[in-house]
Amino acid sequence: MSTLKYLTGYPVTITDQIHSLIDNDKLAGLLLKKYPVSHDIRTDKALYGYVVELKNQFLRQSGPLSKVIYDDKIDVIHQALGLHSFVSRVQGNNLKAKNEIRIGSVFKNVPLECLKMIVVHELAHLREKEHNKAFYKLCEHMEPDYHQLEFDMRLYLTYLDRVGKLY
Repeated sequence: MSTLKYLTGYPVTITDQIHSLIDNDKLAGLLLKKYPVSHDIRTDKALYGYVVELKNQFLRQSGPLSKVIYDDKIDVIHQALGLHSFVSRVQGNNLKAKNEIRIGSVFKNVPLECLKMIVVHELAHLREKEHNKAFYKLCEHMEPDYHQLEFDMRLYLTYLDRVGKLY
């Protein structure tokens, strides 16, 4: 059996089940049954509005977002799903801080739940820089099914890597 690069670290019993779904061409059916349609947030402007809405709902006290975009280079260069950048610049006597969120362009065609999981992850970095217990607790506060959605996203990425587009 070949390795499942998006599912490393999961128990062998889980990866064996995934291999079985792939070998029997049932992974697409499982994903489509759970998530029948992809979202319609295709532009950077729509993505910015969606992210700011979530931020305002859960993280009102955090600093503003200066940029939220889909990035074509993100998965190739950084091996990541999204990036949160915190940039500090000196302007005169003031220190200006800017928060930017970049989401991989591959996520223009995923279910809304999966996009929300990625956005929640990046928003959590506004408060918690490290992937620690407080970080994941904040993710679960914003999206109670965070861990299940992360697993489902890994299944989707596995399908995309092995077979191709689902939506």
